[in-house]
Amino acid sequence: MPLFVRLYGFLKDPPSFMRVVALLIAVAAYGTTGFIYFEGAARPELGYADGLWWTLATLTTVGYGDISPTTFAGRYVIAAPVMLFGIGILGYVLSLAATRLVEFKSRELMGLSSMNLEGHVVILNYPSEGKVERVCDELRHPNAYGPHAKIVVVDEDLLQLPPALNDIGVRFVKGNPTRDETLARARVGDAALVIILAKRPGDAHSDDLSLSAVLQVETTNRGVRTVVECVDPSSISLMRKAGADSVVCTATMASHLLTTEATHPGVQDVVDELLTSLRGQKFFITPVGRTMTFAELRLACEKRRHIALGLRRGGETLLNVEASFDVAADDSVVSIGLVPMPALDADA
Repeated sequence: MPLFVRLYGFLKDPPSFMRVVALLIAVAAYGTTGFIYFEGAARPELGYADGLWWTLATLTTVGYGDISPTTFAGRYVIAAPVMLFGIGILGYVLSLAATRLVEFKSRELMGLSSMNLEGHVVILNYPSEGKVERVCDELRHPNAYGPHAKIVVVDEDLLQLPPALNDIGVRFVKGNPTRDETLARARVGDAALVIILAKRPGDAHSDDLSLSAVLQVETTNRGVRTVVECVDPSSISLMRKAGADSVVCTATMASHLLTTEATHPGVQDVVDELLTSLRGQKFFITPVGRTMTFAELRLACEKRRHIALGLRRGGETLLNVEASFDVAADDSVVSIGLVPMPALDADA
């Protein structure tokens, strides 16, 4: 019974494209049979294939002219209606196509579409247009994910993707970032990176939402790299236990920068240049890959136009180490340079 009801509803109110197809078939049949009926008597060499060819050429307003009616009835009873129907159907099809394109674009801007991406970057939460736009600019720098990086913003309260983000190709998914359905539409399972921004910067309660988002992302794709912004320093350990790969505490960073700038004016400008991907020199962390002394490592970095500052060993940072310090193969060097440093091979 449900199948019969669906079939009845389909026949009673068929989709627009089915109406167009039915109308095209009817007009093509009318033109083909009418053309052969009126023209075939005087031109027996014409067949139904010729009649169909003439009908299609006339419907599409191409009008090759290789075949055309010569009788009065063929011209005014058959050709004239086919011409009029051809113009009408063409206009109807174009209007349907335009409507579908507008609907599709509107759904995209309102975040109602599902993504078909992989290897992309997902940004959860939308605290402000300026902040998200700056993050996107940094991600699309050649030293980051490149100018063609695919970025998807996920937010529950944003009504429509701002024009500034739409112009640079950012995609939008509207929904709660802690829901499976929302993350599925954003294709988090196929993402390369997930950045979770604080929903309300300055409000420690926004860390609760970020923590829930971390748990949901890790459940969806445990292998994806997650970077989380937190407001309260006490939330850092919880974020890490939830599975976040990196946690950036804005309160801690701001207090450090304020006090350092107060005692050493100009530090803010230096740090800003080192942290941004958009200009100047930057920090890089590069795997070492072999054992050597720090003096040898420093020389290898200089050959690659980098300045070695120290090492990352496990979760610890060692800066300004002695020249004779033994560097392990699984250490990473912290350096400053203009572009990422080539691999430190054994012949360096």
